[in-house]
Amino acid sequence: MTQEADDIQQAQETVSYNALTRSQQQQRLIELASVFLRLGAIAFGGPAAHIAMMDNEVVNRRQWMSREKLLDLLGITNLIPGPNSTELAIHIGYERGGWRGLLVAGSCFILPAMLIVWTLAAIYARYQTVPQVGWLLYGIKPVIIAIVLQAVWNLGKKAAKDTPTIIAGIVAIAAYFVGLNEILLLILLGIAVMVLKNWRTGRTSGAFILPFSGVLAQVGTTAAVTSVSWVSVFLFFLKIGCVLYGSGYVLLAFLQRDLVERNQWLTSQQLLDAIAIGQFTPGPVFTTATFIGYLLAGNAGAIAGTIGIFLPAFVLVWLVNPWVTKLRQSPWASSFLDGVNAASLGLMAGVTYTLGRAAIVDWLTIILAVVSAIAVFRFKINSAWLVLAGGLIGLTTHLFR
Repeated sequence: MTQEADDIQQAQETVSYNALTRSQQQQRLIELASVFLRLGAIAFGGPAAHIAMMDNEVVNRRQWMSREKLLDLLGITNLIPGPNSTELAIHIGYERGGWRGLLVAGSCFILPAMLIVWTLAAIYARYQTVPQVGWLLYGIKPVIIAIVLQAVWNLGKKAAKDTPTIIAGIVAIAAYFVGLNEILLLILLGIAVMVLKNWRTGRTSGAFILPFSGVLAQVGTTAAVTSVSWVSVFLFFLKIGCVLYGSGYVLLAFLQRDLVERNQWLTSQQLLDAIAIGQFTPGPVFTTATFIGYLLAGNAGAIAGTIGIFLPAFVLVWLVNPWVTKLRQSPWASSFLDGVNAASLGLMAGVTYTLGRAAIVDWLTIILAVVSAIAVFRFKINSAWLVLAGGLIGLTTHLFR
């Protein structure tokens, strides 16, 4: 009896959204909202932790899809720009509820982090000159450097898989310090690795990814920012969302070069503060855009920055999901991704050095950075706890001076 009931429930779970009655469709959307609001509110630890939580919720607990299907969806998120864990949430929503499910799952996963970061941005904008807040962030910044170093190391083990990708990573590091455009660099190195890996075999299947990438490159390079208005904030983050591959930490390279060095809208300290708060809060690291948008253009900027950086992920998942199987098997698309990932790693290495110089300024910050590095590399301690500990140490140091 129990097995029969389980079979009936599983059959209902796997039926397509369009085949359901209106009330069943509404119930499915409510379930999606409930699951992803909760995940968005408790998902500390970065993309890997987010994905593990989704696997447990979607495959183990609710049996919405097989693990093989989830892995297929995860694989395709690596072939398109944007935040991987957020795009996985959007893919799951699309599979469960069509375009409505896409919007519900993605928005609910992003919303808790956006609201928390928005609130913290308002507090920061008002009290950032207060010594206690400064000392709190003083202790957090060196911890962030250790966390980013771990991300660079983990990505490096996967990205540097052969000679072309190793060369691409080295070229990207050099190009960062020379000051070349990051977006153009990602596209060119992706194409270079793709061509090197496939030209000898005469492969042509999957080459359709090239025009698509070219469109993205054009979108990214034509959004000129001339003033700090909410429109400028939206266009800037829309550009980033259209072309940013890799984890949320790759965002650092783009923000450091464009916002700090080129446009001088923020200082390196403010950028580190934004990243620290994005890391400390649950959900996508990309909600750093909410924080920066608020600093640049107030409440309208917070909304514009969030929509701008996440909008491409919704559009791309909607476009690509029906092609998951074909893209997953494309040698051209896979090779392009290899080049982009290697270039992203090089950019991350360069920006880590730049931010480290701003964060590690005395003996205490050196100790915090070293201890944090040991904690994340050796003991795999959750990054949220490390950020909290760093903030408390910084604040305590100020109070007892």
